[in-house]
Amino acid sequence: MNAILDKLILYFQYPFVRYALIVGVLIALCSSLLGVTLVLKRFSYIGDGLSHVAFGAVTIATILKLTSSMLLVAPVTVLCAILLLRTGQNSKIKGDAAIAMLSVGSLAIGYLLMNMFSASSNLSGDVCSTLFGSTSILTLTPVSVWMCIIMSVLVMVIFVVFYNRIFAVTFDENFATATGTRASRYNLLIAIVTALVIVVAMNLVGSLLISALVICPALSAMRVFKSFKSVIICSATISVICATLGILVSILAGTPVGSTIVAVNIATFGIFSLIGFLKGGKK
Repeated sequence: MNAILDKLILYFQYPFVRYALIVGVLIALCSSLLGVTLVLKRFSYIGDGLSHVAFGAVTIATILKLTSSMLLVAPVTVLCAILLLRTGQNSKIKGDAAIAMLSVGSLAIGYLLMNMFSASSNLSGDVCSTLFGSTSILTLTPVSVWMCIIMSVLVMVIFVVFYNRIFAVTFDENFATATGTRASRYNLLIAIVTALVIVVAMNLVGSLLISALVICPALSAMRVFKSFKSVIICSATISVICATLGILVSILAGTPVGSTIVAVNIATFGIFSLIGFLKGGKK
């Protein structure tokens, strides 16, 4: 035990380890806040679809050799979030079909462009890094950390300021509209904030694992708690603890950060499911 603590103390002397912990905790917190709303509104798959869009945007940014891929990835992902929401309201094209089409299309086009124009000698490594997160936390730079901090604060401020309206829209859009709340406007806000969280999270967990980070803590909390406020608090706590534990395990074991965080989240879901079962809650 002392050897593990000594090893952690040694690693925390390096800035890149502290960067990974800061980014991981902030991403986990933002993801958990959104996750509860997305699960209850049955918008869970929007996160998965947008993560694939972000993969395609990253590919284009790499081909164009942009100094910061975020300048392209963020606007494109937000635009697609708006389009997905609008398309989902179209009676001719259902929301799940639109997400599936956009998701598969973005992945395919992104990989095709990467094969056609990439100058990298390690194409498979680049693809795996983008899809499953960086295999090394050395890739996080001070600029990435500050961008993550700014966007995370923005997401949390939006959620706190509009908490009551998001609560109303989540549970009953018709009632919210009848009381004067513009449900479509807040649905749009939720979609845009989700897109921003996905863009921020890509560097750490990769485009394919983001949706697990959004959904798993919310589902775990719902196994035990029933009120909206309790679920959000529990989800945020679970997410932050899992992210911290996942990063520490990845440092000690040398495993990929994103995959380790998701594995810890899945294990936590199993534990909370058992607790909920024993308490006579949801099975």
